[in-house]
Amino acid sequence: MQIDIKDHFDETVITIQAKEWTEELAALVKKIQSPTAKRLVGMEEDRSVLLELGDIDYVFAENRKVFASMNRKNIELKMKLYEIEELLAPHQFMRFSKSVIGNLDKIERFELSFNGNLCVYFKSGSKEYVSRPYVSQMKKRVILGGGGKDGE
Repeated sequence: MQIDIKDHFDETVITIQAKEWTEELAALVKKIQSPTAKRLVGMEEDRSVLLELGDIDYVFAENRKVFASMNRKNIELKMKLYEIEELLAPHQFMRFSKSVIGNLDKIERFELSFNGNLCVYFKSGSKEYVSRPYVSQMKKRVILGGGGKDGE
């Protein structure tokens, strides 16, 4: 193993050199890529509940409150939308509009609206809209099979 730490590096880069791809390498890469946050805390009837990120269709802001929508049920989150966006960024979530962050893994289908927005239908039956400023990013990440959160 080689680790090289120097002040002039701007970011952390991991390079793996191997003769062939193995299951051990796949497990190592998966572990390195897995984000730390796996759950959010929500409030339901004056009690705290743990929400699995994979169960959330989308997170939205309404009337100065933030909610997670799961299977057509809304659970209040005691965080700001931008804070949640930062937590969800390493996962398959992206901004849909000023007030909505959606789970890309829960999308079933899209429909293009007449005004240039995308209507997103989730597997749960819920729907939300991707506003025009975010449509190209959505196309890069989902429709055209792009990778990371910036579409690369």
